[in-house]
Amino acid sequence: MTCTKPLLRKLGTLDCDIIEATPVVWQGRLLRFEYVQAMHWANDTGHSFYHFVDMETGATTPRFGWDHNYGSAHVEGDTMYVFGTVRPDYSKMEVFWSQDLTTWDSQLGLHLPGWGFYNQSVCKGPDGYMMAFEVGEPPELVGQRFTLFFATSSDLKNWQVLPPDDHAFLRDRYAACPVLRWVEPYYYMVYLELFHTPADAPAETWRIENCTLEPYVVRTQDFLHWESSDCNPLLSISPEDKLLANPNFTDAQQAHIAGAVNRNNSDVDLCEYQNQTVVLYSWGAQSGTEFLAEAIYDGPLDQFFRAWFD
Repeated sequence: MTCTKPLLRKLGTLDCDIIEATPVVWQGRLLRFEYVQAMHWANDTGHSFYHFVDMETGATTPRFGWDHNYGSAHVEGDTMYVFGTVRPDYSKMEVFWSQDLTTWDSQLGLHLPGWGFYNQSVCKGPDGYMMAFEVGEPPELVGQRFTLFFATSSDLKNWQVLPPDDHAFLRDRYAACPVLRWVEPYYYMVYLELFHTPADAPAETWRIENCTLEPYVVRTQDFLHWESSDCNPLLSISPEDKLLANPNFTDAQQAHIAGAVNRNNSDVDLCEYQNQTVVLYSWGAQSGTEFLAEAIYDGPLDQFFRAWFD
């Protein structure tokens, strides 16, 4: 099958030191949920936290989820849900919810002792809610680190993991940072593939900062059998990553962006807004120097995903 790759227009860099972010539409506004690491240039608290940023005005909501990692967001009706890994016990995943983005309730959504949870993504399907989540430990479960597993829920708060023996995506190689969406009749997933340069280097010598990460698109109807798009990858590094999409960068930040090593387009998340598909992604070198960037597909989300196969 031949494929014409759907056109994603890269708009450029939004911020420095942000990797994981989820675009969402909340009460008609386009927001991005951010996991802000302790190392972020504007974070003087010494702790990680979550917040939302209005993508038109730049206004931020009150901080919450202190000392949590690897978060993502999902809107359901008049409620915002946020999912994140609990530190330092990575075997726990917490669920937050709010109707005003100021006051948050929370409870434990998953606790699997011995497992190590990292990135996750949640969507609504025909029979409830599905979560794809990245697991790094233990080795006997994940095989080649990282591996993706799946869970279901009827209320977005309580989650049940699909049998991990056969509902695991790519135990034989690196697979990380999932984005899961339902477009009838498939679940579409974006995940990261890892490539080493030079390609013939032995696996035991690989270091993530010397590798290339690219997002790939796959789809499934049962979470057992997967089809990969002939158009992959979804994004690849390019000079457009370093365009300045934020008018407030200082001269020092602009120089930092211009001189940064760029080996990856990674950590994708997306949503539909005003008949376009908004894509957030990270670029950099997975070495602690990372940047958040934006791209646009000129069409709705269902058209975007189907175009990778049809």
